[in-house]
Amino acid sequence: MKHKIAHMMLALVSVAGLSSCDDLFDPADDNLKDVDQIEDDRNFAQGFLMHVYRNIPGYYDNSEYATDDAVTNEIDNAIRNMATGSWTSFNDPLSKWQGCLNNIQNLNLFLDNADKVQWAEDPEVAALFKARTIGEAHGLRALFMYYLLRNHSGIAADGQLYGPIALRNYMANTSDFNIPRATFEEYVRMINEDLDIAEQNLPLEYVSLPSDATVPAPFDQYTTHVGSYNRVMGEYGQHLMNGLIARAIRSRVALLAASPAYEAAAAVTWAEAADAAADVIDHIGGPSKLASNGHTYYNNTDEIDALKMGVGPQEMIWRGNVESNRSEEENNFPPSLYGKGRMNPTQNLVDAFPMKNGYPISDSRSGYDEKNPYADRDPRLDLYIIYNGSKAGVSNTVINTSADATTADGLNKRETSTRTGYYMKKRLRMDVNCNPSMAQSKNHYTPRIRYTEIFLNYAEAANEAWGPKGTGKHGYSAYDVIKAIRTRAGITDHSYLDECAADPAKMQALIRNERRLELCFESFRFWDLRRWKADINENARGTEIRGGVHTALPEVERREFTDYMYYGPIPNSEVLKFSNLQQNAGW
Repeated sequence: MKHKIAHMMLALVSVAGLSSCDDLFDPADDNLKDVDQIEDDRNFAQGFLMHVYRNIPGYYDNSEYATDDAVTNEIDNAIRNMATGSWTSFNDPLSKWQGCLNNIQNLNLFLDNADKVQWAEDPEVAALFKARTIGEAHGLRALFMYYLLRNHSGIAADGQLYGPIALRNYMANTSDFNIPRATFEEYVRMINEDLDIAEQNLPLEYVSLPSDATVPAPFDQYTTHVGSYNRVMGEYGQHLMNGLIARAIRSRVALLAASPAYEAAAAVTWAEAADAAADVIDHIGGPSKLASNGHTYYNNTDEIDALKMGVGPQEMIWRGNVESNRSEEENNFPPSLYGKGRMNPTQNLVDAFPMKNGYPISDSRSGYDEKNPYADRDPRLDLYIIYNGSKAGVSNTVINTSADATTADGLNKRETSTRTGYYMKKRLRMDVNCNPSMAQSKNHYTPRIRYTEIFLNYAEAANEAWGPKGTGKHGYSAYDVIKAIRTRAGITDHSYLDECAADPAKMQALIRNERRLELCFESFRFWDLRRWKADINENARGTEIRGGVHTALPEVERREFTDYMYYGPIPNSEVLKFSNLQQNAGW
């Protein structure tokens, strides 16, 4: 925890790697610099923030391997080992403790010095830059604090619900790091304070104004010149932290805090969580503006290939860089498509997809046929999962996952074959070719925050606060959001949805299932199960097909969690070093 940031010689902000082919930043100077030079070198000052942007945790962490949604065929995978009994405070592959605290330290050091920077020769432009960068730093700090809260908050031995430690100022190597943890409520309050400052200092989105426009408040306190405003707050800033992203982070924090695992802290009500999500949704005009192709963001090839610097698709509140590669496909395509087949969806997840008429497959009205299990299902099943007989890849290859298949795609045929009878299709572009003799990469980007996530946040919170059709102070309900999401997916018969709308408990189950489907393989399930205090020990199931006959595999992989594992650990090494740092109970 003693964060080793050299106060006088900061290599981290002069990263030569910033000159890669990204569409976020200009290259930075790659020389070591004394932090005291920050006053005279705005590029050096901006380097603090650029470094932190680069360290934002990845969207896809493959934590699905530790849930009822997937297993992996990678024998020594750390998350697989964690899920099967080796998760300890000594061994936490999902830990965010050190990385997030280091980045918070960097941001605190930046904030301590931001007032000293000569951001521009023009005093109006300098004032705008100062406001923006301070807003960015507070928004980024809130983001890293959210990850710490999600991964490391919990109930200690004294029965108190705690957040992590709260670093609000830069701490030099000589500082006292023996800091007690903040309470959960205190930590949530501090995140929201940072988000307030971010929203006050940043535009909702970075858009250049026409020359005859009026500079909007609050930025008119710095300048009335549109040119000066556009230079700092215009479209050049796209992809940086903005006010809308800050609102989306607030929605994530509020949903987490209102959930059963944290409700004892009374930090956020369900109504407040719904309001936080609505603050984002209202910006685009409500459920009717849900992106029609948002559920296939990863394979909207024309849209992806046409993306320009900083511009995001309609589905994206925030995205990462566009890069040409094929790493996701090489890791997850079936072997016949020259992939390693790493992510194996479970039968549990496949069974969660309803029929096209909207009824769960367990409902007698669904029309589900056990002998033809993939017929007339929710269209998202075909979009997200490769099952026996699916077509995939650049040549629309038919994938045979049966145990008696003649290809390596069959169940347990080799180390890169599926263990469950399924392969992941989501996240992958089907026009990528991984054949070494004719390999072809394609453009990809990684999401950071999708609108669909925020819509689902609203649906969950609104149902808990006001019931299925209650709207609070908004013009739409949980029912309206789920109807829009299911309609987009191709489910146009709303009989089952209407049935659920008469019962908040059934609506809760439907909303949670829709979240499971819409966000599958996007690293939500592991954390959702924990904040709901739901079953985290449902064994991963699969299917074995021989001669066209399906046989259930009830235990492809056991889950070995205990109740204290609803909350993640503080790293044991930190607890041993600092007497005031309480561990979460059980760890």
